[in-house]
Amino acid sequence: MSTYEQGIEVNVPVSVAYNQWTLFEEFPKFMEGVESVTQVTDTRNHWVVDIGGVRREFDTEITEQDPDQRIAWKAVDGPSHAGVVTFHRLDDENCRVMLQMDFDPDGFLEQVGDKLGFVKARVAGDMERFKEFIEARGHEEGGWRGEVPQRKVG
Repeated sequence: MSTYEQGIEVNVPVSVAYNQWTLFEEFPKFMEGVESVTQVTDTRNHWVVDIGGVRREFDTEITEQDPDQRIAWKAVDGPSHAGVVTFHRLDDENCRVMLQMDFDPDGFLEQVGDKLGFVKARVAGDMERFKEFIEARGHEEGGWRGEVPQRKVG
């Protein structure tokens, strides 16, 4: 399993960045290779991606969501991956968005792409495109401020 971490300073208030990030169906506007995300329920999303000519469909489940703080998820089918994005207030008009993702490359092509740094570059590019997208707008297109409490295991 590979772990990717990427942070970026965004020149919008933390609530603006957070609210935009909760609009999963808008991810194709700034995430390369994401064809569509359909929000099935408050906590389940269906993804269609095309990465390196490999088209995949899978579902993810939000495992924790705390407004203006964090969103965590895990795959429920398809390639094994999970992650968390956190939002950090720097001041009234700026924030830092941090992404950590664990990804288990599936198959030879994904393993080679991972070793060559393609996944890491994709994550960095997606974060930069998010920054450009939200800063150009200056406001979110909406948002979901509901909470999903972290489930205790054990």
